Amino acid sequence: MSQQFHCSTDTDGIAEIVIDKPPVNALDSEGWLALAASIRAMGSDLKTRVIVIRAEGRGFCAGVDIKELDGHQELIVKVNAGNYATFEAVHRNPVPVIVAVHGFVLGGGIGITGAADIVVASECATFALPEVDRGAMGGAAHLQRLFPVQKVRQMFFTGEKVGAPEAYRYGFIERVVPREQLRDTAMAIARKIAAKSPAMIRIAKEALNGIEDGNLEAKYRWEQGFTLQAYMSPDSAETRRAFVEKRDAKF
Repeated sequence: MSQQFHCSTDTDGIAEIVIDKPPVNALDSEGWLALAASIRAMGSDLKTRVIVIRAEGRGFCAGVDIKELDGHQELIVKVNAGNYATFEAVHRNPVPVIVAVHGFVLGGGIGITGAADIVVASECATFALPEVDRGAMGGAAHLQRLFPVQKVRQMFFTGEKVGAPEAYRYGFIERVVPREQLRDTAMAIARKIAAKSPAMIRIAKEALNGIEDGNLEAKYRWEQGFTLQAYMSPDSAETRRAFVEKRDAKF
């Protein structure tokens, strides 16, 4: 497996995970499982006070590797497991997770962002969940932590993207900044958190998760059942083949 992200932790206890898999940061099945394991390991380390997740390249994350699934449809179960584990590792992490996004935030990128505690975005960031156009389901539970219900449905049914300036109006983005200021902005917030009592912050994270409405992981698991159902349809296979062949799908 090629390296799809890298990790580091500084002396202030700020752990940084950088997704870096050209050309579009679409992780394969092994990559999602490895990312989940790294996020969990960082949060389990008592020296870690906060986690920052960001990316290099053209965009934050384009989700799953459609080419892998087009060639090996049976890997959908493994991909589902990796997605679930990654989003849970972010949401249920013992420490706060800050996500700094730029460019496209798609599919699994929405899952990571929706599971996070704090979101910082560059001016060029766009958010979309084109699952219908990829013959899959999932991610709406996390999108609904970012946008209101009707907006989620409009985005899910159409696959249309929303730019950071418009998305900021919905209240989930802490700050919108120029691309060159994105990492520094996220790290400045992380340093404020890292300066607090680590014991109090870990208690606060657990307490805040406990007062949320509903269960994010249970909602996402419900969606994943429909992903398997979708993959049994010939239309699903056609969407992936069309994506790989760079053409419009035919139904």
